[in-house]
Amino acid sequence: MNTQCDEDDDYYFGNCDDVLIVDEGLYNSLSSENFTFIDTEIIDDCLSITIGASGCDGNSWSFSLVASEAIAESFPEQRYLKFQLDNKEECLAVFERTVTFDLTPIQIEGSQEIILNIEGLESSLNYKY
Repeated sequence: MNTQCDEDDDYYFGNCDDVLIVDEGLYNSLSSENFTFIDTEIIDDCLSITIGASGCDGNSWSFSLVASEAIAESFPEQRYLKFQLDNKEECLAVFERTVTFDLTPIQIEGSQEIILNIEGLESSLNYKY
């Protein structure tokens, strides 16, 4: 029995539901639509996002949070993110779901704070670490 992990295995064991992805190509091709932001909150290193969308029960939804590789040189620095809901449910009821993402991949060495600009969210978020 082989219990070793392959180098390309992707496991996340943090306190958040998922981990944010930093990928410029994916960021540029991502579409942020078909949902409404209900609430956002940063708790420690996790970004909690509550959204509303139509569906049957929301249990089959999947989520992604993707950051651009670009860093706006301001004080504090700024990062740009897109949230994506993958929703194949074709019901007209509206449901809310909350998902959390680990923000540590976008921390900037030598900095202790970043302004997060999430496409579709009216206000920016301050992430202090």
